[in-house]
Amino acid sequence: MPDTGRSEWGEVLKETLLQETFPVYCLELDRDEVRFDSVDEIADYFKQCIEESRCARFIAEFDHYAHTRSLPEGRIDKDMRSAKNVVFCFGIVLPDPHALAARPRSIGVAETTEGFLITFLEAPMPVANSAMEAWARGLLRNRPVQGVAA
Repeated sequence: MPDTGRSEWGEVLKETLLQETFPVYCLELDRDEVRFDSVDEIADYFKQCIEESRCARFIAEFDHYAHTRSLPEGRIDKDMRSAKNVVFCFGIVLPDPHALAARPRSIGVAETTEGFLITFLEAPMPVANSAMEAWARGLLRNRPVQGVAA
């Protein structure tokens, strides 16, 4: 599993392929590493990052855990306690109608018995990936939040 690099604080943002097709960035954090105590607080943090961005726009927050739990056929990993998606869009370019297939963006925030897992699909725009990586790393307790232009 390739990683996008270890920062000076030691965390690794890993890149994987979901279902052998979708490149997914994953940041696994123990509870004591995170500046926040819940999925709701982390989702609020991401919403703030999005609102402070000059070109990203918040769309919605989706409680995936509650939705799946409400379905008769819904199944949830036994170690998962909560799961939400923060949905947003970077609106820098719309080169053609095909680009709509890869939009909007979403950052997944899951709480497990071990801690938190932050996930997002690789964006076709390097500036969007850089922003999402910086936002994810900004969750770390001993790391200053760094602004990103996107």
